[in-house]
Amino acid sequence: MASIQRSSRSKRRMMNEINVVPYIDVMLVLLVIFMVASPMMTTGVVDLPSVGKTNQVPVAPIEVTIKSDKLMTVRIRDSKSTDELRVTQEALVQFVKDKQLLNPDQPVIISADRNIKYDTVLTVMDALQKQNVKRVGLMVKATGS
Repeated sequence: MASIQRSSRSKRRMMNEINVVPYIDVMLVLLVIFMVASPMMTTGVVDLPSVGKTNQVPVAPIEVTIKSDKLMTVRIRDSKSTDELRVTQEALVQFVKDKQLLNPDQPVIISADRNIKYDTVLTVMDALQKQNVKRVGLMVKATGS
C-alpha cells in the first residue's frame, strides 16, 4: 500500500517546464496565413520624380519684398532685370495675376524685413491666395548669413 501512495504523489508534482509546442503551432499557422495573404494585397504605386534634364527652363519667381516702413516692392527674380516696382497690395495682386496669365506655374516668394509684424505678411499672402494665385511661399535667410 505504501508503494501506491508514492506513485500518486509523483503524478501530482508540479511541472517546471513550459510547453512551447502550442506556441510553435500558432506561429506556423500565422506564418502560412501571411504567406498566402501577402501576394493578394494591392500595392500602392508611388510616382517619384525622375532625375534628368528637363525640356522647360525653370521659371523665375516673382519676389515680393515688404520693407520696414511697410512699403512693398515687386520684381521678377532673374538675371536679366533688377527693376523693382513699388506697389500697393491691390496693384501687387494685379501684377501677379497678369504675370501668371503668361505662365501659370510662376511661383511667388514673399520676403519681409525682420521688424515687420507677421500679420502684414499674412495679409499679403491671404490677398494673393484669395485671387487663386498658386505657389505662394516665404523666403528665409540662413542663420549663418
